[in-house]
Amino acid sequence: MELSMPPPQIYVEKTLAIIKPDIVDKEEEIQDIILRSGFTIVQRRKLHLSPEHCSNFYVEQYGKMFFPNLTAYMSSGPLVVMILARYNAISYWKELLGPSNSLVAKETHPDSLRAIYGTDELRNALHGSNDFAAAEREIRFMFPAVIVEPIPVGQAAKDYLNLYVTPTLLKGLTELCKQKPADPFIWLADWLLKNNPNKPKLSHHPVAEESY
Repeated sequence: MELSMPPPQIYVEKTLAIIKPDIVDKEEEIQDIILRSGFTIVQRRKLHLSPEHCSNFYVEQYGKMFFPNLTAYMSSGPLVVMILARYNAISYWKELLGPSNSLVAKETHPDSLRAIYGTDELRNALHGSNDFAAAEREIRFMFPAVIVEPIPVGQAAKDYLNLYVTPTLLKGLTELCKQKPADPFIWLADWLLKNNPNKPKLSHHPVAEESY
């Protein structure tokens, strides 16, 4: 009797990584570690957060003793934010980071990134999302236009198609009818690539610092 096996599924998880202001000059070597650890850097921005934006980002820490120092530290200079992707990205990035207190990390996880680049409990060099809900919220905060997994299904998928896909596709099909190319499939594929409103804006050149 032949057993029915479910089709293989690959779920690529995303997490948010932040290189904090005091070690931005180490960005190149940290990115090299990230890539050698099996991550893909999906998007990257260099920006300077205001204290107000830092407060909004760390809203779950509001009211704690260290909160004013945290927002002052995170707004003290430019930082680099990245969306990292790989299998089990959230837990694997947290493992690479090590304990949140760099002093503890230096004792218990000396090879971790916070042990190597961090200074103390506050200035711990790098940030990683704590869980899937945090990753989704933080990615949307830093990259408002990005689509965060999981991809919607059911009515949510229909709404997404009606809002983002169908209008562009209709424009492409209308233009196809006007142009009447010899190979309509290749022509439409090229047109959609050129006119995709959600095309990722990735750059292999240094990114100018943004005001945020």
